[in-house]
Amino acid sequence: MIDVSGPAIPIVQAPMAGGVSTPALVQAVTSAGGLGFLAGGYLRADALREQIRAVRQATDQPFGVNLFVPEPPRREVDLRPYRERLRPVAERHGVTIPEPDWQDDDFFAEKVEMLLAERVPVVSFTFGIPDAKVIKAFRAAGSTVIVTVTTADEARNAVTAGADALCVQGPEAGGHRSTHRMTDEPGRAPLVELLRRIRPGVPVIAAGGMATPDAIAAALAAGASAVQLGTAFVRSDESGAKQAHKDALADPGRPDTVVTRAFTGRPARAIRTSFVEQFDGATPAVHPQVHQLTAPIRAAAAAAGDPEGLALWAGTGHRAARTGPAAEIVAELWTQAERLR
Repeated sequence: MIDVSGPAIPIVQAPMAGGVSTPALVQAVTSAGGLGFLAGGYLRADALREQIRAVRQATDQPFGVNLFVPEPPRREVDLRPYRERLRPVAERHGVTIPEPDWQDDDFFAEKVEMLLAERVPVVSFTFGIPDAKVIKAFRAAGSTVIVTVTTADEARNAVTAGADALCVQGPEAGGHRSTHRMTDEPGRAPLVELLRRIRPGVPVIAAGGMATPDAIAAALAAGASAVQLGTAFVRSDESGAKQAHKDALADPGRPDTVVTRAFTGRPARAIRTSFVEQFDGATPAVHPQVHQLTAPIRAAAAAAGDPEGLALWAGTGHRAARTGPAAEIVAELWTQAERLR
């Protein structure tokens, strides 16, 4: 198994679903001495396997894969009002809002089976804790198991279930908050405070706002073994993010970030847009069905280069994100952070 504090540079590249975490990005971070992660969310097992093999062709260094833990569907929630509210926006984009698929579990079982066969060095989980039997199977296959947590209670439960390490995610993080129930409102305690509250007896990766050397140094001083960066890599050369997303991170005229359910039904931090303004308060806490409803709109906005309809996931430190090779970003941030320790 891999020690998460073992990489030459204790920087972990966050698994960013939706195409941002490309095999090239994983390879670049790994080659720089960090730990790269593929994002398994929203992918079928075959597509994820192709990405794993692409990484293995590019490097022999350890890397990780992240999966979403499915939650039982909230069938009691009527999504028809939200579909109707979305309809005018969909019509402007020339797309149709689908009916929700209540059987969608993000192909969890088939991806678990595939990852066990592939013997990926590190496997992490978001949105919950998998069954203890799943964790045991991965450990038996030689995989290090990481569970993402947002509270001390989640951390204790994850360690009890057998997690080898935790990714402690603070409110500063961009993209989805990893609350273990979709209806939970995410906590607001700053990451450094969370790190001081959570003493699980296993290595901890700090996530949220890790876009500057100061933030990295502070998280390590608070007890983290490593730090996880996501937004810091979105503008990198190897990122698969849409250009409109990359540009929005650096646009000084853009509003700041906000935590919203508007795009997927789960709370997630994004740059405030007209879509967020229009739909945030009306969004049901139902995932992934809300994600299904808004997906055609987001795809059409991406094709049109329209940032107002995109989920512009971004952490609180997004204005520090820069362009260039990911390996250079790793080296620069770590060199400066080391001077502050």
